[in-house]
Formats: sequence, C-alpha cells, structure tokens
Amino acid sequence: MPTVPTDDPSPAPVKRDAYAAFRSPDYRSYAISGFVSNLGRQMLGVALGYEIFQRTHSATALGLVGLMGALPIIFLSIPAGITADRFNRKGIILATQLLSALTSIGLTILALEHVAVPSVGPLAASTRALYVVAGWFGEKTSVVFEPALPLMYVLLFLNGISRAFGWAARSALFPNLVPRAALSNAVMWNSSTFELTCVVGPAISGLAIAQFGVANVYATDATFALIGLLCILPIHAPQVMPESHPHPLRDLFTGLRFVTDNKIILATITLDLFAVLLGGALALLPIFADQILHVGAVGLGWLRAAPSLGAVIMAFVLAHRPPLRQAGDAMLLAVAGFGAATIVFGLSRNFALSFVALAMTGACDNISVVVRHTLVQLLTPDAMRGRVSAVNNIFIGSSNEIGAFESGITAALFGPVISVVGGGVGTILVVLATAWKWPQLRSIGPLQPKEKTPPIVD
Repeated sequence: MPTVPTDDPSPAPVKRDAYAAFRSPDYRSYAISGFVSNLGRQMLGVALGYEIFQRTHSATALGLVGLMGALPIIFLSIPAGITADRFNRKGIILATQLLSALTSIGLTILALEHVAVPSVGPLAASTRALYVVAGWFGEKTSVVFEPALPLMYVLLFLNGISRAFGWAARSALFPNLVPRAALSNAVMWNSSTFELTCVVGPAISGLAIAQFGVANVYATDATFALIGLLCILPIHAPQVMPESHPHPLRDLFTGLRFVTDNKIILATITLDLFAVLLGGALALLPIFADQILHVGAVGLGWLRAAPSLGAVIMAFVLAHRPPLRQAGDAMLLAVAGFGAATIVFGLSRNFALSFVALAMTGACDNISVVVRHTLVQLLTPDAMRGRVSAVNNIFIGSSNEIGAFESGITAALFGPVISVVGGGVGTILVVLATAWKWPQLRSIGPLQPKEKTPPIVD
C-alpha cells in the first residue's frame, strides 16, 4: 500500500518559523546561487523568444526552442540522476554553471549585428530542413530562417544538458542543507525564489531588449551564471555514499521503478506533467504580445513576469499561514484553477485582463509545486534522491519544453488562441481523470513533518 502523509495528532507549534530554511548558512548560499542563476536564465528566455520570432516570424521556430530544451532532459535526466548519486553534487553544479555561461556567451556572439554566419555545408542543409518542417505545419510563406538559427538551437541543446545535470544535482543536494523539519519550508522558498526571478527577470529583460538589444541580455545571463558558480563554492555538504550495485546499469531504472511503485508520487508527477504539457501558454507570448495585444518587447516582459508575480504572492501566503490541511485536494483544485486561468488568457484581448489571468496561473501552479516537491523529498530515501529527482525532471522539466513545442505546433496549425484555450480545457480534464484514477491523492493531509519521524504511515 502506498504511503501518504496523514493528520498529525500532536499539538501544533505555537509559532511557525516562516524563514526556517534560511537559518542554515549553506542553504543561504545555495538559495543566492539559484536566485542569481535563474534571474539570468529568465532574462535569456524572454530575449531568446523575442529574437527568434522577430527573425523568423514563425510559431514553428518558437516550438523548436522548446524541443531543443526538452531532448537533453528526456534522454539525459536518468544518467544525470545516477551521476548525482555517485559523484560530488557540488562539483556537478559548478560544472553545469560553467557550461551554462559558455552557451550564453555563444548566443551573445551570434546576436551581434556585425556577425554574419555563412550559409554553407551543414548550416545550409539545416536551414533548408527548417523550411521543410515549417511547411509541414502550414507555414509556407512569410517565414525567414537564417544560418545562425541552427547554431542557436545547438547552443540551446547544450544549455539543456547543463540543466539536466544541474537540476538533478541541486535537487539532491539541498535536502542535506537544512534540518528535516525545515524541508517543507526550504521547498517553498526554492519555489518562491525561483518565481521571484521569473517576475524580476522578464520585466528587466523586456526593458533591456528595448534599450540595449538582445546581445546584452545574453551577456548578462553569462555573467549571472558565473556569479551563481561563485556562490556555490562556500557550501559544505556531506557527499552521500552511493548504494553498491554489482551492475551499475541497474541504476538506470531504479528511480523510475521507485516512482511507479509509489502511487502518491506517480499521481502528483502525472498531474503536473499533463497540466504543464497542455496548459502552457508562455511559449506563445511573443505572438500574443506582437499580434494580439500589441504591447511590444516591454509588454512581453511584463506578460512573462505575470505568472511568477502570482506565484510569489502565493508563496508568501503559504509561508505565513498554517500548513495545508488537505494538500491533495488543494493540489487538484490548484491545477484546475491553472487550466481555467489559461482559458481566460487565451480569450482575452485586454492587456490588464491577460496579465491578471497569467498571474493566476502562477499562483495556482505554486501550490501544486510545493505539494509535489515536498512529497517527493519526504517519500524518497536520501541515497536515491538524485535518481528520483532525475525521473521527476524527465516528467516535469521536459513537460515545460515539450509543452512549448506542442504550443508552437498547434499555434502554427490552428492559431495561438485555439492552442491556448484548448490546452486550458485539456488541463481541467486531466485533473478529473487524475482524481478518478488515483483517489488516494485526495487523502493526503498536512505536509509538515516532525524532525525525526515524518507523518507518513503505511
């Protein structure tokens, strides 16, 4: 029988420490590194979508951005999880930060106006292939693919490799930086600081694009990646000894078996997977900003910031209120709310309403993220956290990128409005199907564990 958190009969603490995780110096360094690195990455994401759409006028090209990010996560996340469980997690994070900086430097060079990429050899063939792919999805005219575009996709693929290995190592490392009783608080602040970067980063990026151009935004991301690397250096975290296996290849599927055997983890991951896959509208924001809402680069930055603004507000609400009494029901309602807000955004022609709808998607998503991440960490043995985090990354991390690909393709075929509204409807249907398939999800109670014995029973 799968294990689920249940109501803890012990008396509630007199005072809830909303900043418990930050009492640890190592966690503070970890959080600062994550904040700075993600801030640059969010700035890069806005600039990248803006530049590619302005260069190509192609929804397919936007979708391929997501595909280039998804492929490394899908194929390398499990090896990345094994690596995180067998080698020094801090060292892995340092290496991936460096790779991320180098890819952003490459994008900076390609974005410089005086750099001309010759259309020869593999680049010429790749450009022709892009025209063919766009034609499959109805974009036969008014699209322009330059030789620099295939190189940009290569750099995005390399950046995806850094994300796959870095995410697994970070997810496996941070539970060792805080007391067990502060784990849920750390998960909440991980999500909150990430969402805060998603508010500040896109807003700054939109202004920076308008004032200084995309090349400077890419250079800023490279700088922030290096600063994030420096923040990791002071962390002192014990390296967990890996489990011994006579055949290391068995590790490839150990994490996957653990997830499929634990129905609670499987249900929460599946719910988030399909919700993000179907309900994501962020990939199409360059089209909405340019052709539907007519707000330009600055408006695009604010639209990209809106979901995270909602998530940050929700994070502070969650930090200062008692733990969720029925976390399972809260997660289901939150994902359904995410779908409903996505539908409103797709139908809106007013910038203010679109901004509010996107903010609501972020607020609802943050509830789901806190519940899912806390459950995964509580129910996973420390020696397996890298592999289980890798499986989680395959489902959740790749769903963002595959969702972007799906949104770009459906927008090319049916238009951006139908793509977004249909995704919102699909998200609500997924919630209903999940509640029916895994009714035990609704039995999940509070997520606040005791220091030594978490509230989990067979």
